[in-house]
Amino acid sequence: MGIILSFKSDNHNSMNRTIKSIIYADMMDMGGFPVRQAFPSRKAEQIDPFLLLHHANVKVPTHIPTNKAGVGPHPHRGFSPVTFIFKGGVHHQDSRGNNNVIYEGGTQWMNAGMGVIHSERPPHDIHEIGGVQEIIQLWVNTPAKHKMNQPEYLPASKEEIPFIETDDKLARINIISGELNGIKGIIPTLSPVNTFTADIKQGGQFQFLIPTTHNAFVYVLGGKIKVNGSEEVLTNYVTILNNDGEGFSIEALDDARLMIGTGEPLNEPIASHGPFVMNTQTEIMEAFRDYQLGKMGVLIED
Repeated sequence: MGIILSFKSDNHNSMNRTIKSIIYADMMDMGGFPVRQAFPSRKAEQIDPFLLLHHANVKVPTHIPTNKAGVGPHPHRGFSPVTFIFKGGVHHQDSRGNNNVIYEGGTQWMNAGMGVIHSERPPHDIHEIGGVQEIIQLWVNTPAKHKMNQPEYLPASKEEIPFIETDDKLARINIISGELNGIKGIIPTLSPVNTFTADIKQGGQFQFLIPTTHNAFVYVLGGKIKVNGSEEVLTNYVTILNNDGEGFSIEALDDARLMIGTGEPLNEPIASHGPFVMNTQTEIMEAFRDYQLGKMGVLIED
């Protein structure tokens, strides 16, 4: 259930973090699926514990059956691929028997653990609800000690996600994981990770207070914002913050939609190849072997 918290925001906090970089998310092709990749890029590597951010905004084709559109079955091991749904919906199926649709405003969080095969398709009714899928997929690294856990699928609908709304009703912050202003998110995480989505109407503002040890980023899906009362940031740009303060302020110069991530860095070695993220190259080879041997299960879609 959503929580409305009366909250006034101070836009000029001397303890705000400085900005490390503001980077444009270039378009790229992911197997025929056009996405923007905010990071990693030549200008920004992973933002530990966040490995990758993809933003997709696609019109679902009408000439392809929905169970053949989107992203077909593929494996993962060693991290959490998380899908935040901003428009439309996503039909998730996996080799552990999970089969679920989450619509606009919801989140599908999957801890891949020792290995799972999943698909992410448009829901069967996508054309009745506008025919557009807008999502962010965020890869959250898993601590080494949990990489071979049993996989977990953790869905959350819009109605289940707690939120904060400012007094003037201009800013709404949805708390998916972690904590903000004493409000805890719905998704339990394997390391300290805050993930928030925000809708801030023109003129609205919000002061985010976050742990000083966390790495942090803000991605703008739409609109234009001002960070810390100074830097203007446009649509499809990611702002990466330095670890030199207790928070940051956002003011919407146009109606804005945002994705915010903050997390305690794992500071562990990363070995990655395609859909697997482990700590050593040997573990990557083991992941491919286990996948080929069928140890990550079988997904036969509906």
